[in-house]
Parts: sequence; C-alpha cells; structure tokens
Amino acid sequence: MSTTTINDLPDILLSAIISTISDVRSRNSTSLVSRKFLILERITRSSLTLRGNIGHLFMLPTCFQSITHLDLSFLSPWGGPYTGGADTSLISQLLNHSFPSVTSLVVYARDVLPRVWPGVKEIKLVRWHQRPQLSPGEELDILFQNYPRLVSIDLSTFYCWTEDIPAALVCYPTTAASLTNFNLLNSCLPEGFKSEEVMAIARACPNLKEFRVACMFDCRYIGFVGDECLVCIANNCPKLSVLHLADTSALLNSRRDPNDEGFTQEDAKFSVSTLIEVFSGLPLLEELVLDVCNSVRDTSPALEVLSKKCPKLRSLKLGQFCGVSMPIEWKLDGVALCQGLQSLSLRNVGDLDDMGLIAIGRGCWRLAKFEIQGCNKITMSGMRTLVSLLKKTLVDVKISSCKNLGASSSLKSLEPIQERIQKLHIDCVWDSVEEFEDLDGYRYRFDLNVSDVGEGSSSSAGSGDTFGCEEDVFMIKQQKRCKFSYDLNSLYEEVNGHANGYSGRSWDRLQSLSLWIGVGELLTPLTAAGLEDCPNLEEIKIRVEGDCRLWSKPSEREFGLSTLLHYPMLSKMHLDCGDTIGYAHTAPSGQMDLSLWERFYLFGIGNLSLTELDYWPPQDRDVNQRCLSLPAAGLLQECVTLRKLFIHGTAHEHFMMFLLRIPNLRDVQLREDYYPAPDNDTSTEMRADSLSRFEAALNRRPISD
Repeated sequence: MSTTTINDLPDILLSAIISTISDVRSRNSTSLVSRKFLILERITRSSLTLRGNIGHLFMLPTCFQSITHLDLSFLSPWGGPYTGGADTSLISQLLNHSFPSVTSLVVYARDVLPRVWPGVKEIKLVRWHQRPQLSPGEELDILFQNYPRLVSIDLSTFYCWTEDIPAALVCYPTTAASLTNFNLLNSCLPEGFKSEEVMAIARACPNLKEFRVACMFDCRYIGFVGDECLVCIANNCPKLSVLHLADTSALLNSRRDPNDEGFTQEDAKFSVSTLIEVFSGLPLLEELVLDVCNSVRDTSPALEVLSKKCPKLRSLKLGQFCGVSMPIEWKLDGVALCQGLQSLSLRNVGDLDDMGLIAIGRGCWRLAKFEIQGCNKITMSGMRTLVSLLKKTLVDVKISSCKNLGASSSLKSLEPIQERIQKLHIDCVWDSVEEFEDLDGYRYRFDLNVSDVGEGSSSSAGSGDTFGCEEDVFMIKQQKRCKFSYDLNSLYEEVNGHANGYSGRSWDRLQSLSLWIGVGELLTPLTAAGLEDCPNLEEIKIRVEGDCRLWSKPSEREFGLSTLLHYPMLSKMHLDCGDTIGYAHTAPSGQMDLSLWERFYLFGIGNLSLTELDYWPPQDRDVNQRCLSLPAAGLLQECVTLRKLFIHGTAHEHFMMFLLRIPNLRDVQLREDYYPAPDNDTSTEMRADSLSRFEAALNRRPISD
C-alpha cells in the first residue's frame, strides 16, 4: 500500500511552505532533510548575515545565489577594514560571484566602500571608529559614484561629520532626487544636524517617503531647528509617510531627575501655527516622531489638525509636548482624537494627568503599543483605567521614569491585560503597598463622571468629539450618560488576600521583559512585585545605570540573577551595564573597582539556561575603557548552555580563552559598538591577532548539533 509524503508535494508548494520559515536555525535544519529541501531552501532564502573571518576566503559560501539582503557588518575581526588587509579587487569579485543578486547591503565601512554590487538600491553603513581624514563630503561622493541606483541610505550607526551629507547630495543631484528613505538618526553626533543642513537635505531629496534625522532643538545652540526648518521639510518633501525629528539628548535615552516636573525654562522655538502648517502639508504621514528637548506649549489644536489632515497616521511619539490631552467636560481633544493610532509614546509631558490619560484610552481605542515616560502626574488609578479601556488591543507597554509608578504599582495597573500582554518595560523602583494596607474598611472610588472642574456633562452617541468606543454606545443607550468607576477596594481585597497583591493569574503571553534598575539596587524583589509566574518569558533585557563611585559597596553579595530561575523558558538575555560608571583601575580606599562590580552583577548567571547573551561591561569614561574583567570571564564560563555570546566591549586574550570551556558555544564576538570605539592595536585586548587565535580555537571544537 503506497503512502503519500511531503516529498510528493509539487516544488512550488514546498517552496511556499519553506519561505514562511523565518527562524535561521529552523531553515538550516530544513535544508538538511534532503537534497531537494536543500535546493528549495537556498532558492527561497532572501536574507543572510555573514559571520566568520574576512581573511578566510576559502570558506565563503557559494550556494546562496538568491540572496537579496546581505549583512557584512559582523565579519571578524569586528570593526576592522572591509578588506581585512587583503586585495580589494579579489574580495569584491568573490563576493559578487557568491551573492550576485544582492540589492540591499549592510557593511562596516571603516574606510571608503569599494564598488562590489553596482545594482545595490538599499545600503546601511556602520562605523563607530573615527572618520578617515577626507574632505567634507568626499567619502559619500565615492559612495554615490560606486552605487548610482541608491534609493535608501541608513547612516544611523555610521559616524561622520554632519557637513558631509549636504555636500555629497549637492554633487549628485540625480541620486539625491531618487532617494526615498534617508535615516540620519545618529546618536554619535553630539549636536546633531543644524537647521541649515536639514533644510539642504530636504531640498535635495524631494521624493523622500521616510526621513529620520537627529537635530538640535535647543535655542541656546547655533543652528537650532525652528519654524523655518519644519516648514521647509513639509514644503519640499510632501510624500513623507515616516518623519522622525529627535533631539540628540533624547537619543541618549538618559533617565531624567524624578523630581523634574517636565517643563523646561526655555520653550522650543516653533509655534503651534507652524505645527498646523506642517501637518497640513504632510497628508500621507503614517509614523511621526517629534522628540524635542524644550517644552512645546498648548499643542492640543495642532494635534487636532493632525488627526484630521493625516488620516493614515498609525504611530506617534511626542517628547516635551504640553497639552496633548486636557479634556474639559469629557470632550475629547488633542491626541485623543487620533483614533487610528496603533502606537503612542509620550515622553516628559508635564501636564498630563489621569483624566487626560483616560481620555487617550477612550479616543485611541486601537492602541496595541503604549509608552509613557517622565509623566509625574500619572498615578496607578489612571494607568489601570487606561489599560482596562484598551484591554482588547494593548499588548506592548512601557512605563518609565514616572514618579508615582514604581515596579509594584506599574504591575498592578496592568492587571486587566495580565493574561494577554506580550512585551513589557518597567523600572525596578521597589515601591511598597503600604498605601493599600491603610484602606481598612474605607471606600475609595475614582468616578470618571467627575472631573477636576465639576460634574461631567452628557454627550450624544453620535458626537465626534466625545468618547467613541463600543462601551460608550452601550452605556449611553442604557442611561444617557457614561458611568465608569475605578474602585480601590477591589485592589485592597486582593492585597489582603494575597501576599503579592495579585489574584493568582499568570502572565501567560509575556515573551519579552525589559527592566531599568539603578546601580547598587537588587533584582531579587522582582517576583514579589508581581512577576512571579511568567511561563512563556523567553527574553529579558536589563539596563543598569548609575555611578558606582558614589557607592562603597552593594548591600548584598549578588545582584539577584538567580531570581530569574522562576522563568523556565528564559533563553535570551541582554545585560547592559554600559551606563554604569566606575574605576577601571585601582579604586580609592573604601571603594570597589569595576571588576568587583562585574562580579556583583554576573554572580549566579551560570544557573540560568541561557542560549544567547549580549553583555555590555561597565565603563570608565575617564580612560574610555569597557573591558571584560577576570571575575566576569570566570562567571561567564559557567553558562554551559550558551550558544551565542556577544560582548560589547573589549577583553584580554587569556580571559577569552576561559570561554572555550562552554561546551556548546558556537558564536562569540567582541563588538566595540560605541563612540568613540578604541583604536589602539598595541593593547592585547584590542589586537586582531588575539581575536583570530581565539576564533580559530573555537572553530576547532566539535559541536554536537
């Protein structure tokens, strides 16, 4: 009796099935089934990130003829010259022969990029080292000359001079006019692009559809962005669907003073009328970021125009905007009228309170992602009510730098979506629940029908300026008036009924967790705060920030990574201590140097079943050093399940040899992806030969799978 197997399917169906596999290891496993599967997998693969040493040309694969997107930015030694010291023409020919169909390229361009694929249309350049000694614009002149068909350029991780860009665009007007995507959102630039440079770019690239740029909004600096620049962008680039204008200080992602009220002494030098003109001139906008460093006052009228003139808007991020949502008598205004939004991020909005937050929840009822940062008037009551209103759609939440929302209160406010949230960021500010324990027998009620100015007015169901979700229609039909309440007594009962203040439900769908924690603080209270049961948590990102020099020593021996043993599916970790400042060498009497702080933060990491780890060592800014210490290397070697380890810093060769004791370790790399990347070959922790010897020893080991 004959049986039908998957091999009997037509090739076109098998190709369609294999093309839906996105995981790289799964695709590699698929290619090992049979020669037929191997051929179909190679034909359907369109993206490849190439690893290995650029000097080992005999290992260059030739079976990926259909690749259109090629990433060469992680070749070893990382950050070295594109050719690795070999013949440029030979490498170019071999790459072109191995990947003839490339149209999208990512490459670490330490020097001038040679002509390899003249048909490339999309390119991303990466460089954290110093710029070569060339005249302004010369480097990009050569790029435009070698790649005349470019339509997309990404320089967000490429250190250069701001004056390089306009000079090159002026010399190649045809290439500039064909650009549709230009990303200049570079955090390496201390002052960003000046107003004149942004306007020159806008005039040279009239067909841009996506434009991202880091600029300076602070009027104390020469060349700050103001009215003229914003209007110039709208007038010269009317096809924009994505516009990101971010101040350089916002890109640093630094945490502000928790006592800061969110208002700056100097206001931004562009008016609400200018914003109205800009929004009216960009009707195709789908994604907008205006993240400035100075307060923008009374923006509600401009945001109402944005909701009308940009009907396709789906993602919005605003920084230092005031008046984004200030409902009066329950009439929606400002950003709450942007009912098509699926993603909203608000940073340092000083006058946003619970009533404004609730209005956003009522108006922006499609939100799947919501981020709030530095809004000190927000409380757990308002946040919980917003989450309740969005419980059918909201799956991605970030709560950061909000004075009244610590770890416990943030998690309690998210209880309505506890079973459906997939991605979460909170600050590890360990607040207590004493305020709830004091509610013994007393009824507290938060009535949405009462605002700060008095009793709310009723609204008709058809009004476009009132809350317009399905619950409104139902309530209005029942009693002509919305009646919502938030009762703290229900929370009080949960607190008294359970030690952690939760009703016993787990975070079933939470897959990615991001944490901020101050230096010297412990991670151990995380589970007690409410994150005890996360059965499907796969990835965690921990960012430690602060100055170790202000501490003599931590209160405990270990940071608390063993707490993460509560999460059985955890396999990926980002441990970022890059913003932890200390003494790299001998510390003063009574203080610890960075090696001891590394021991504190990494202690217990070997108990976790991690397969991928990205680690940023702490730094000494005085000597620009981020180096893996001996205690850190010893603790990392205990991670016996690791397959990938990326250290974003430097390390001595003999410390790296410790890592060879990890049995399944497959991919290790030192990435100095911070500016300025050290450029000194005389030290053993930066020598390319040292890294090559380690990689050779790593590749000689047998890997079971």
